[in-house]
Amino acid sequence: MEDTLKRLLSAEQQASKITRQAEVEADQIVQTALSEARVQQERFEQRLPKIRESHLEKASQRAEQTIKEIEKRFDERIAGFREAAEANEEEALDAAFSYLLRPGVRSKQ
Repeated sequence: MEDTLKRLLSAEQQASKITRQAEVEADQIVQTALSEARVQQERFEQRLPKIRESHLEKASQRAEQTIKEIEKRFDERIAGFREAAEANEEEALDAAFSYLLRPGVRSKQ
């Protein structure tokens, strides 16, 4: 019985030793992970200005492209209005002259 108790005590001591070693290793793993996370955080923070600059540059390019497209559509519409005005100019002038030259139009004014 004494031999069994000695073996149990030895096994318990070994289990305690293994448990302490596992706790130390777990702490080391946690500390390593925290250290790596800090390094990654620092790298990310260092890259932030470049990331922001890249996004701002892309947004600026998209804005410039949109402005160019809007200006192009505006110019096309203006050209269309000018064409329509030129096409209808003579008819409008004829209608205006006819109206002004009608008898009785001047007397009412």
